[in-house]
Amino acid sequence: VQLQACGGGLVLAGGSLRLSCAASGRTFSSYVMGWFRQAPGKEREFVASISRDGDNTVYAGSVKGRFTISRDNAKNTVYLQMNSLRPEDTAVYYCAADPQSWTTVVLTTTAAYDYWGQGTLVTVSS
Repeated sequence: VQLQACGGGLVLAGGSLRLSCAASGRTFSSYVMGWFRQAPGKEREFVASISRDGDNTVYAGSVKGRFTISRDNAKNTVYLQMNSLRPEDTAVYYCAADPQSWTTVVLTTTAAYDYWGQGTLVTVSS
């Protein structure tokens, strides 16, 4: 599967952005999807994951309550709605996919994902 992320940009602290990640192929619903981010000089870190059927989600503690991950299997797209953005949210955001047999699985580590998008830059200014 090929992943194309978009929606990044420059936003003031307290603002919102919605990232999108479009996947190629006809088996999007077979993949667990995740969002990760990497700030300058730091390791890539987990942000959120959503199960194949969309019923299960998990978030990093730093974004819980502010970010929402969702997916539209008919459109082969996963979203990350980011509200109440903070300067520390500044990073390149990556979407990732991993094929799974179970519909309820979510994944939180970089090593768990087989496919990655190219990243989209989010800059939050104070």
